[in-house]
Amino acid sequence: MYTPAHFEAGPDAVQELLTRPGAANLVTMTSGGLLATLLPFVYDPSVGEHGALHTHVARNNPQWSEPAIGESLMIVQGADAYISPSWYASKAEHGRVVPTWNYSTAHVYGRLIIHDDPAWIAGQVRRLTNANEADFEHPWSVDDAPERYISGQLRAIVGIELVITRIEAKTKLSQNRSAADVAGVVAGLSARGATESAADVEGARPARA
Repeated sequence: MYTPAHFEAGPDAVQELLTRPGAANLVTMTSGGLLATLLPFVYDPSVGEHGALHTHVARNNPQWSEPAIGESLMIVQGADAYISPSWYASKAEHGRVVPTWNYSTAHVYGRLIIHDDPAWIAGQVRRLTNANEADFEHPWSVDDAPERYISGQLRAIVGIELVITRIEAKTKLSQNRSAADVAGVVAGLSARGATESAADVEGARPARA
């Protein structure tokens, strides 16, 4: 991943990308070419040296049954947003500004392990559900559905584990702009309702003395 020094993601930013509820694109190279699927995941830091990403795919999805060649990749994406040059204070000063796109992302590489084991899959589904339901006023639980129904649903999926070997991460959040320009970006994003992107830009500001 091309990452200028001012956009390098620190450990806290990487941790945030891996632990916030969301989905990532799993990309594998196989004998038949590249395969990719967008999958919700949970991060388990206790596995191996760098942790692992746990997810599942439909049993009918060939990505789990086609052996991966070499490392596999999961592309984790944070909030992203268009940045208008009209938000920059420097537009009024000299006009030498252009649009750009802000985003946070992590390319997570690792060794792919397939889990066709009901107990492993059930545990993964519970952890994934609990992570995504945590902010609900009345969280749904796997136990809310009939046991026979859940058993049937679990038979229709296969567990996926990416044991992480390395991570390349980038947070492009206006760090290369002046303080006045950054303030304009935060205000502009907030006005458009892009509150998560605005918060990311705010969080990437240098600490004030």
